[in-house]
Amino acid sequence: MAVTEASATAAVEAVFRIESARIIAGVTRIVRDVGIAEELAQDALVAALEQWPESGVPERPGAWLTATAKHRAIDLVRRKETYARKLAEVGRTLEDVQPPGPDDIAGADDIDDDLLRLIFTACHPVLSTEARIALTLRLLGGLTTDEIARAFLVSEPTVAQRIVRAKRTLGRAGVLFEVPYGADRAARLGSVLEVIYLIFNEGYAATAGDDWLRPGLCEDALRLARVLAGLMGQEPEVHGLVALLELQASRTAARTGPDGEPVLLAEQNRSRWDRLLIRRGYAALERANALGGAPGPYALQAAIAACHAHAVTYEETDWAVIATLYGLLVKAAPSPVVELNRAVAVSMAEGPEAGLALVDALAGDPALAAYHLLPSVRGDLLARLGRADEARAEFVRAAELTRNARERALLLARAEKEAEEGGAPR
Repeated sequence: MAVTEASATAAVEAVFRIESARIIAGVTRIVRDVGIAEELAQDALVAALEQWPESGVPERPGAWLTATAKHRAIDLVRRKETYARKLAEVGRTLEDVQPPGPDDIAGADDIDDDLLRLIFTACHPVLSTEARIALTLRLLGGLTTDEIARAFLVSEPTVAQRIVRAKRTLGRAGVLFEVPYGADRAARLGSVLEVIYLIFNEGYAATAGDDWLRPGLCEDALRLARVLAGLMGQEPEVHGLVALLELQASRTAARTGPDGEPVLLAEQNRSRWDRLLIRRGYAALERANALGGAPGPYALQAAIAACHAHAVTYEETDWAVIATLYGLLVKAAPSPVVELNRAVAVSMAEGPEAGLALVDALAGDPALAAYHLLPSVRGDLLARLGRADEARAEFVRAAELTRNARERALLLARAEKEAEEGGAPR
């Protein structure tokens, strides 16, 4: 049944946003090029915009788009001079392909393996971190170039260049459209998890700009993590990452005030934490632990987040357990940032003096030279020790280093508070 052009357009855009990753994945298996696959997926979208107002929205619109894109991919392969070689790669299944019909559509979205291949391709270590993030959000997140640019506060041409260069790099490097196995699998999976984690973190605590949170990025990362868990259910660290993101995302509503200002963990109204996300986080962490082996970095971070979620109030937090977990995390994934977080946990479990000693030991680490949270943490510890003037200086330094306007305002407010107290006994 025919529908209005406006309703057909809305349906196409909604379905394409949801299904674009699967469509591109299925087409990439045929053409072996993610750039061409994305173009063919866009061609299918145009076909839907032309046909659906007349023919009506199909019963399974995502499958229709997939079948149409695959048919165009097969036509493209056959037109190439290298047809014989490509046909041998793709297999005899292409020999008598007809335009998409009911049978094609019925099985068109049965491409979980292709989707997993696309995830590993977009997150390939041959690409820079920025390129992996942009390509992942484009191909798997369904975001437009403009949306990615706005999310990361860079220009649209910059993002477009990153995506184009990423596709060219994959082609020049001869990256195969496959799921890696053996020793290569662990290394490649680490790259995939890192990309999803970085996307979430940018949404959870934006590095720059006027907003403290960008919930859209958190949602995109969480959706990707859930998809990956569905595809790689036997990988404990995949479930560990899902658990971490679910638990962190549960705090979103409580992390900003009425005007968008940051609300620190100690001051958050925990009744606003999302209990459904917390339960999902617990369940994912249980799955990660049930698969056995030593917990990985993401599972350990999820266990730390679970400790916070278990505490009804900030004062009831089991900081001794958290400090122990950070000690394990330092061994599993050593970094000065993890050491800094451990120092905070130790300060809460053993007192600010113990924490300050650990922080001061990190002061000369070049990796933290421009890291605003180092003076921020030090300022907090000094404030707890009643050393107000020193604390104020640290908060001012932290404010100078951060690129986020909301965080800068918070740090300057804390500096002003210490200036007013002027070292008065606590």
